[in-house]
Amino acid sequence: MNELELKYGCNPNQKPSRIYMKDGSDLPITVLNGKPGYINFMDALNSWQLVRDLKKATGLPAAASFKHVSPAGAAVGLPLSDVEKKIYFVDENAELSPIACAYIRARGADRLCSYGDWAALSDVCDAATAEYLKYEVSDGVIAPGYTDEALEILKTKKKGSYNVVQIDEAYVCAPDEHRDIFGITFEQGHNDCVIDESCLENLVTDAKELPAQAKIDLVIALITLKYTQSNSVCYVKDGQTIGVGAGQQSRIHCTRLAGSKADNWLLRQHPKVLALDFVDGIRRPDRDNAIDVYLSEDECDDVLRDGAWQPIFKTRPERLTLAEKKAWIASQRGVSVASDAFFPFGDNVERARKSGVDYIAQPGGSIRDDHVIATCNKYGIAMAFTGQRLFHH
Repeated sequence: MNELELKYGCNPNQKPSRIYMKDGSDLPITVLNGKPGYINFMDALNSWQLVRDLKKATGLPAAASFKHVSPAGAAVGLPLSDVEKKIYFVDENAELSPIACAYIRARGADRLCSYGDWAALSDVCDAATAEYLKYEVSDGVIAPGYTDEALEILKTKKKGSYNVVQIDEAYVCAPDEHRDIFGITFEQGHNDCVIDESCLENLVTDAKELPAQAKIDLVIALITLKYTQSNSVCYVKDGQTIGVGAGQQSRIHCTRLAGSKADNWLLRQHPKVLALDFVDGIRRPDRDNAIDVYLSEDECDDVLRDGAWQPIFKTRPERLTLAEKKAWIASQRGVSVASDAFFPFGDNVERARKSGVDYIAQPGGSIRDDHVIATCNKYGIAMAFTGQRLFHH
């Protein structure tokens, strides 16, 4: 089959809509369940490329959680710690495969943004991954295959309408790509740049050491940015993104947005957050929203003052003060950050440092590179110039 008719395009008024192969060949995808739409397929094809590249670069199973053609999170399949199991709502006794760990980490990076996501898996979806997906609000999943048990589990989601797409792992796209904007056709070469640890060899700072985990984290950050709407900045720690800032017009706003998300991820591991005592039977999205409100200075005061906590928590939570938040975040280290284009000023480094960043990768090439390098040296941050811009639109 070389064509698939869709209900409509980005919006209901945009008809007709379809995906098809211009050369008449068969589509490299098969819909196993549901009826994916235009945006679903945009997320599916972008997210698949991301996880495919991540696995190729790291040798580890990879997963992504996509929303509106940008990743809310991406990760490789490293084991979950006890704290991570708690903040990602995983049964402490659950037996998790590497690909299940990868998706749980990707989904856990920014759970609010991942609400209603499109999931992508580099490996065959197994029952452990499907069982976790079953309880998350999600629009669909793409993977190179599904076990029989996993497919049966996924078919029970959304009253049987959950979108399940299988992609041909061997598919290679054409070297040139085209798109129409306002009736005018654009053509460019497909972005087939390879991102791996060799991109990190040009260390321009006084600090010249990149630990093995930092190399993996910086590669994850760079590959994530390759498929994130620009401008974009990505924070990574221990094999998973913890903050993605996408589609901002200024670089510093990307760094701040991604940094605030990274801070939230770090704060979710604070003892006071881990001690929140939720009422029985609360839904995961309600729990996510409650934690987000609890971590928000103004909204938290309103909830605690007005007694709005009562339908959510068994007991009134103890407030997490601004001083406690700052102290907790300041105690964090070993975070990596990457940017899809050069940092034009040292203020990006200053903001990144506040979220525990010790390692940076960026293309370089700014007329103020010397100022950015000096700012890194001030904090002992190791920074690599990749020489490779990663704009994605």
